[in-house]
Formats: sequence, C-alpha cells, structure tokens
Amino acid sequence: MAHVELSLSEAFVPAARASTEPESDNVGQWSSTVSRADEPCLLIDADTRVVAISTAGCELLCLGEPAGLIGRPLLDGGLRLLDFTANRCELTEAEIDKIPPLLALSSGRLARGLLRVQAASANSSDATVDAISTPVLTDGTVAGSLTFFSEV
Repeated sequence: MAHVELSLSEAFVPAARASTEPESDNVGQWSSTVSRADEPCLLIDADTRVVAISTAGCELLCLGEPAGLIGRPLLDGGLRLLDFTANRCELTEAEIDKIPPLLALSSGRLARGLLRVQAASANSSDATVDAISTPVLTDGTVAGSLTFFSEV
C-alpha cells in the first residue's frame, strides 16, 4: 500500500543583499563569457552595437573575426539576412526589426526565430540558424540582448 505524507512549513525567503554597491553592469559581465564561449553566441547593447561575439558565432553567421565586429552596429558588421523565399531577397527593415536579438531589445522579453544567413562565398550554401535571445537588464532596464545560435 502506498503512503503519502504532507508537511507544511513556512516558505524560505532568502535574505536581501545588504550591499551598498551599485547594481553591476550585466552587459559587461556577460561580455567576457560570450567572447570565450565555445557555443555560437552574440551580445549586443541597447544601441545594437556588438559588445561580444564568440568565434563560433562569427563562423556560423559568416562574419569573419570577432575583433573586427566589436563596437560596430550588428547590421553594419556584414550580417546578411535573407528571407525564406526561393528568390533569396534581403530582409526589409520591418522584418529586420523582428529578428530575435533586436526583438528582445524592443520587447524586453525572450525572443526566438529562424534566420537565413547568406554564405560568405558564392560557392557555399546559405545557413539556416535558430536564434534564441534574452534581454540583458541593468538597473531594471533593457541594456542589451544575449543571443544563442544553433544551425538547423
């Protein structure tokens, strides 16, 4: 015969931080993690400038070397996004605003979607990439977005 026992107790509430230091810069903290990551990932600030990108992220998105992208706007760094039609047209400005890294910035929420990235050379095929982005908060406001990519 099964036996079920229920016990009620007060909820554990962790003590609040008693620190007098200002809240840390989460974008700065994530920067070193992203730049050293083995996974394809990207960190942009609220102005859509690349703060950090992993080497694997550069390779997957056909962007060259990470050092050449730092401080540049995400869409001025050579990222070529295409629609999913047979014509392979570049995304319109309205469609670009909906890509996960930018949508996480504007909405302040988790964003996910597929991206079609144009290959670096004409001989290579385009990459389809699953992107999951989360806003990065500093002092309760969106200060950037962190995106992880996976080739589909």
